[in-house]
Amino acid sequence: MEPTPLLSVRNLSKTFPGVLALDQVSLDVHAGEIVAVVGQNGSGKSTLVKVLAGVYEPDPGAHIEVRDGAGNYLTGQRAMSDLHFIHQDLGLVPELSTIENIDIGRPLRHRGLTPYPRRAEVREFSAQVAEFGGHFDVTVPVHRLTAAERTIVAIARAMDGWERPDHVLVLDEPTAALHSDEVKLLFDAVRIVAARGGAVVFISHRLDEVTSLADRVVALRDGRVVGDTPAHAVDNTGLAELIVGRRMEETRREPGPIGKTVLSVQGLSGATLDQLSLELRAGEVVGVSGLLGSGREHLCGLVFGAIPRTRGVVHVAAGAPVPPDPRASIAAGMAYVPADRHRSGVILPMNVRENLTLPALRPLRRWWGGLHAKREGAETAHWVDRIQLRPALPERAVAAFSGGNQQKVALAKWLRAGPRVLLLDEPTQGVDIGARAALYDIVGQSVAAGCAVLICSSDDKELVAFCDRVLVLRDGRVVDELSGDELTPQALLEATVAPSGAATTPSTRHRNGTAHVH
Repeated sequence: MEPTPLLSVRNLSKTFPGVLALDQVSLDVHAGEIVAVVGQNGSGKSTLVKVLAGVYEPDPGAHIEVRDGAGNYLTGQRAMSDLHFIHQDLGLVPELSTIENIDIGRPLRHRGLTPYPRRAEVREFSAQVAEFGGHFDVTVPVHRLTAAERTIVAIARAMDGWERPDHVLVLDEPTAALHSDEVKLLFDAVRIVAARGGAVVFISHRLDEVTSLADRVVALRDGRVVGDTPAHAVDNTGLAELIVGRRMEETRREPGPIGKTVLSVQGLSGATLDQLSLELRAGEVVGVSGLLGSGREHLCGLVFGAIPRTRGVVHVAAGAPVPPDPRASIAAGMAYVPADRHRSGVILPMNVRENLTLPALRPLRRWWGGLHAKREGAETAHWVDRIQLRPALPERAVAAFSGGNQQKVALAKWLRAGPRVLLLDEPTQGVDIGARAALYDIVGQSVAAGCAVLICSSDDKELVAFCDRVLVLRDGRVVDELSGDELTPQALLEATVAPSGAATTPSTRHRNGTAHVH
């Protein structure tokens, strides 16, 4: 007999003006089961999560049920109490401790007339995070924890107060900012939730994570379920084909001719970086790998001047030193696409046309200062076509597009300015496999035209597939450099997670024989 599911979704549709985001979606999730929901940006994954969370009301005819401990099915708001969500940004307050973040959702506790004893609270919360493999100080602000540890705090908070283990946990892109080694700690915690009798819905764009963690995979395309299969029955290639609807070939970018040095960074310090030096040449793609806290996440911002430097000199080509100021960096020929596209990459309420043309308005102005509408429209149409924006609606607010399309706009608005140096921080974070291929193609065209590109990424496969060489950071310094045949995912992982002191001198050299790190 088929076991009774903890979560049952039947005939779920959701219509927005002019768009059918979900079309008769049905799925079941059972106790002890981890179900991955996959699909391209715009396939309906985020809408599904928001309907389950009560943010959106489904269309009439949908039926969502959650089974309680007595075997009864709950619907509506009562069902929501047994659904727990962890979103990509985790929703933690960085300045508060683990104890305080979990306590936010609890009533104030007292023992008699006195507050709950501090020592007892520390013991309780230490034991709570330890259940999910976390062994860290629960009294320090969570911004001092690693990304994986912060995710464990979010899981502990989501499960806090469960009267029984058979609730449903929904994780929406929880690994987007984690390096592959940190993902293991999170996965161990998720498996514990399932082993205790909970049901887990896991959303991710990283196909290797899906096949290694999930028991079952549900694929969405254009708002419909197009596949529901055991995870062991499909490999990454088959899963990519199911998601996109056609065969996707994973190819490695062919290196092109390398020109003269266009970016020179000497002794850069600030945030988590310490005396870092590097060079980029025209037509070259250099990647940067490292765990969170290694300096990888601050490098692009420091070079561009978006993050204050304590010391260091940056040159573009043979020009004068570039001051640590974004305006000066743009004038020198640099462009920067930050990791947080919602906060810093695009202006969500503005439409695509306004976002695309904003960084370089001067070529579109009339002699008296007003914008030349026809010229602006033609320029926008060119870039909408070049980045394959879907749907091709330049007057639509960027907020209304999927994450992959938003990232295309964030990239295109800077490429339109014709930069000599392009700084990319997590360029495909939260982007599906189809949009990822399109982004690689867009950047590849600029590289072929002589642009130098620096990519800071937590995705080792991305770095191996697209970069000429990759620098490995640890404790704010370059500890290794890989290129050519030595640049493989396994070698990059080993170099990234090696113990401190295991690799201290970059020994791999560029194919012209000249080292580019100091």
